[in-house]
Amino acid sequence: MKLRRFNPVVNLARNYATHNVVPQTMVEKIVQQFASGLQSEDQKVSSGDYISVKPLHVMTHDNTSAVMKKFLQFYDEKNPPSVKDKNQIVFTLDHNIQDKSEDNLKKYKSIENFAKNHNVQFYPAGRGIGHQVMVEEGHAWPLTMVVASDSHSNMYGGLGCLGTPIVRTDAAAIWATGYTWWQVPPIAKVELVGELRPGVSGKDVIISLCGIFNNDEVLNMAVEFVGEGVKCLSIDERLTIANMTTEWGALAGIFPVDEVTLDWLKDRSQSKPNNDKLSQNRIEQLSESMNQFQPDKGARYAIELKIDLSRVSPHASGPNHVKVMSSVDELENKKIKIHKAYVVSCVNSRVQDLAEAARVIKEGGGRIADGVEFYVAPASSDVLAESQQRGDWQILLDAGAKPLPPGCGPCIGLGAGLLQDGEVGISATNRNFKGRMGSTKAQTYLASPAVVAQSAINGYISSPKNISDKLDSGPVGTKVGTSKQSTEKKSVKLIDGFPSQISGDIVLCHQDNLNTDGIYPGKYTYSESITPEQQAQVAMENYDVNFQKVIKSGDILVGGFNFGTGSSREQAATCLKYRGIPLVIAGSFSETFKRNATNNGYLVIEVPELVRDLKERFGTEQLTRATGLKAVVKFDESVIEVEGGEKYNMSPVGLVAQELILLGGLEKWVENKLNKNL
Repeated sequence: MKLRRFNPVVNLARNYATHNVVPQTMVEKIVQQFASGLQSEDQKVSSGDYISVKPLHVMTHDNTSAVMKKFLQFYDEKNPPSVKDKNQIVFTLDHNIQDKSEDNLKKYKSIENFAKNHNVQFYPAGRGIGHQVMVEEGHAWPLTMVVASDSHSNMYGGLGCLGTPIVRTDAAAIWATGYTWWQVPPIAKVELVGELRPGVSGKDVIISLCGIFNNDEVLNMAVEFVGEGVKCLSIDERLTIANMTTEWGALAGIFPVDEVTLDWLKDRSQSKPNNDKLSQNRIEQLSESMNQFQPDKGARYAIELKIDLSRVSPHASGPNHVKVMSSVDELENKKIKIHKAYVVSCVNSRVQDLAEAARVIKEGGGRIADGVEFYVAPASSDVLAESQQRGDWQILLDAGAKPLPPGCGPCIGLGAGLLQDGEVGISATNRNFKGRMGSTKAQTYLASPAVVAQSAINGYISSPKNISDKLDSGPVGTKVGTSKQSTEKKSVKLIDGFPSQISGDIVLCHQDNLNTDGIYPGKYTYSESITPEQQAQVAMENYDVNFQKVIKSGDILVGGFNFGTGSSREQAATCLKYRGIPLVIAGSFSETFKRNATNNGYLVIEVPELVRDLKERFGTEQLTRATGLKAVVKFDESVIEVEGGEKYNMSPVGLVAQELILLGGLEKWVENKLNKNL
């Protein structure tokens, strides 16, 4: 009988019998400090583990009002609402701050009142973009784990803080219990060598990474940046790179803590002498402990990449795609006319970014080209104050830039300065999806603040003029390798009531990147009266009209890779659950789909080798195929046995995941926790 091993790019090997000697990566060491629900007291956290986590902080922004509604559902008159740990929660208003309508002001006031009533940290509209505030105020502290209900919480990794996104139900669960769940992702290592040339920025680095490694090399992974090149990057540049690991497909991106980090924190401490989170004592403690979080020798990485910073040159992403990049020199030769330019957003509107834009403007003659609208917004009120003190802000205004308040604004299609039909924009933001910054008939390119400023001066996409043409020989980026596979067998503890195994006939839906609209059509998404039975009847309607004829209750659905990509509608998971499909196996899942499934008590398992074998055996001519094979999923052994003798190892279903499945989802899990505390 042949034993097939989980692909290491998706899941790394673990040996629960020898946890005390398993080497750990930086990410795994950080998570270890915030984990509970482990298989045993001496378990070392490894990639693939389902665990309960108690993050240091949870941040919500304008979506706080939606989280409030979910939170209040946990309580009644006998059990009035009460947050578990007021010091854990942070509110920041930043997304729609230009909207002065009665409805929005009312929403903002309700969030502020909730914060006052529960004595949680609140930052009003105008203080800044939430992620920047988290960094500036010491909430995103190095070597801790911090989550936010926003995809760009990856940014905290620039300071060596493990930042990762959660969904709204998770945030409500943390408010109520202090905890949520996490599956530790595969870990990628990116070695940085060399040093950036003058005029080349961190934004150019992450655009290059997205463009060179654009085949999902780090999809749903946590990326650790290492190497001698790290020390040459400022904190602002590290924050930019970590921020856009989101667009690269990663769940987190993190830099090591070093002297550059400590110096930045010391400067912040001097500017915020009354902020205990930035105290000298806390910085000293960090200095003493930071070396303990270096990756262990022999730590396993799903993939290892390398990039030579000395060979990075200005590049732009787009139009309308993050992972399509072009040399700015190449674009300049095409004389692509622009109508709007932006230095805004959480990725590139810090002091260094505004200073670089101001320098380019000043050296380029000090005026924006006729017919170009140039929008600037500081990442925070602190950034604005420092930029004004330096004189950079005034240079931008004198050149004709249009100022916007510290917030998200045009980056997410809100407020002033949106792109209109037929316009071309170049932006120092992190996303240029079609229609995100305005009209779907506009085109958007992403680039560094220097490129944006030079383009605003010239009126077409242009490269800054102060960059050396000298390049060292060799490629910019290379793939070093992946971790070795393992066939270690893992026994798993099962809680009372959780089945030791599930069996069913395999139905193959081979398509990769099957989006949520294919699984659950968007036209039903906002029909609140639709019943579970009706959800079940329309499952996979847009994918294959024959699906409902082929599938039967009790079948095990096997999908392709990146199953459930697209929107965050949770019905894409629940409709399959209601259809009587006990679980879904896929090569990989969209992380949002996985969270929605687990939060609704529905099990999904990644087994890429099984998917590859089934595709090879049955082909891809039929969208939905009853294979005639029976699978037995053995949770106590973390093995899937397929009729005919094939075996596939899978990631163990941890205690917290078992509990979520048994109870029927995260909301029931929270209610259970609260009832136990009554």
